[in-house]
Amino acid sequence: MELDAAIRRRRMCRDFSAQPVDPEVVDELLALARLAPSAGFSQGFSFVVLEGSDQTSRFWDATLPSEKRASFPWPGLLSAPVLVIPMAEPQAYVDRYGEPDKARTGLGRAADDWPIPYWYVDAAMATQNLLLAVVDRGLGALFFGIFEQEVQLLAELGVPSGVRAIGAVAIGHPVPGSLRSAQGSARTRVRRPMTDVIHRGRW
Repeated sequence: MELDAAIRRRRMCRDFSAQPVDPEVVDELLALARLAPSAGFSQGFSFVVLEGSDQTSRFWDATLPSEKRASFPWPGLLSAPVLVIPMAEPQAYVDRYGEPDKARTGLGRAADDWPIPYWYVDAAMATQNLLLAVVDRGLGALFFGIFEQEVQLLAELGVPSGVRAIGAVAIGHPVPGSLRSAQGSARTRVRRPMTDVIHRGRW
């Protein structure tokens, strides 16, 4: 698929079948995701990958208690056979920018010295690579937040201290017809026109 087609076709999928995704395809998707740029080539992002109901159930048990599932508005999301959790590691950037070729920036002392937390920027770019690669493979994906359940989830998954999850990506085969119409906020909001988004020369 051409890149512009993948960008235009990308939609957030909230209704998955339980059909598994070939592990080789998952590996291909992740290989493309990791090619995203990173500040100073710090490469301070990584992915926790959960495949199959035995693994994905650990995610849902930590983030969506069983008593809340009956009222959960997107039950088809729980059928996604793959969950990828993009992780950001601030210390990798501090360490990288403490090296001789970056020391002059003054960003090698602490994460608080960074005016923009590039570990989140880079993890987000890797996630966008993943979302577009999913479209290219004819699959569906949804990026969604973890929020207040992050600490419990990361402990369950054995994630080292100081590493943050920027959210989660569900991946799988969309239920037929589920991507034809807008879902979520896209049903009630229109895309801003180019004239509102692009500011040439100045704001």
